[in-house]
Amino acid sequence: MTLQACAELVARGDPDRFRATMAAPLAARAVLFPLYAFNIEVSRAPWVTAEPMIAEMRLQFWRDVIEELAAGKAPRAHEVVAPLAKAVPQDLIGALDALVTARRWDIYTDPFEDRGGFDAYLMDTAATLVTIPARALGAPAEAEGVLRDAGWAFGLASFLRAIPALEAAGRVPLIEGTPQAVRDLAAEGLARLARARAGRRLVPRSAAPALYAGWKAEGILRAARDIPERVIEGKLDGSEFAARLGLMRVAMTGRW
Repeated sequence: MTLQACAELVARGDPDRFRATMAAPLAARAVLFPLYAFNIEVSRAPWVTAEPMIAEMRLQFWRDVIEELAAGKAPRAHEVVAPLAKAVPQDLIGALDALVTARRWDIYTDPFEDRGGFDAYLMDTAATLVTIPARALGAPAEAEGVLRDAGWAFGLASFLRAIPALEAAGRVPLIEGTPQAVRDLAAEGLARLARARAGRRLVPRSAAPALYAGWKAEGILRAARDIPERVIEGKLDGSEFAARLGLMRVAMTGRW
């Protein structure tokens, strides 16, 4: 039940976030690795079984964990729970329940009911995973809008990358999957990212590492906007060399 165990879990399950976190200062890693490890545990729960009831039980385990930590109870003996309890202040940890609850969509094959449901999914998953660590690292409440815009954009980029796998698993990822609809959605993601960056001054440098994980988002969203067919083809990632340069720039300047 150490930070090292969380880092190893992230390295195996989420290489992009692992690389982004390794570019962050040591103090930030102590917050980010437990949160990202928690996200891996939650996000894979619906996919490790074909039985919806078992998947629901796995998610309920994490809802119970969050409820207990928010109530100030001692953390369970689990390789992620104890580091998570140390990483996130008690007054913030309850907000992680939204992330767990949103993952129920992944269990079933039903499409999102409407655009509002899709937006809520991105906010509750990806934006929560930006907002909570940023707040834990010192971002003020006034930065909430900036963090949520950035998180939504990051989440959209990741979701678009995942569409081929989601469709192969029998899911219906998008409300409307036409090339123009995808183009418009990606353009909205870029607009939200630009809006977040315009408010970057509200996020102190100590909290900036919480946004490093979105280091590939702009390139992915631009690719989807310019050639939306790349989404279904699974060809949204640019060159590895350009990606590495992008992460180096973020790490050196702190400007996400």
